[in-house]
Amino acid sequence: MDNKNFPPCLDCDDEDAVLVPLSDFGGQGAAVHYKAWVCTSPECDYNIKIRNGEIHENEPIIQGNTRRPRQ
Repeated sequence: MDNKNFPPCLDCDDEDAVLVPLSDFGGQGAAVHYKAWVCTSPECDYNIKIRNGEIHENEPIIQGNTRRPRQ
């Protein structure tokens, strides 16, 4: 997909960086599209997340492979 279809990241100096959407599943298993947006620049880490109807910016990014599985 062409990067021109996504909004530019205004938080970093990489002129090619864009914000891309991420999806997740809600507590009842329903898909939640565009739950988060993250910058494509590895040096940037800018992110916007929606949690319980509130917008959170620049939260720490945790690698998924370091998390313990749910029990």
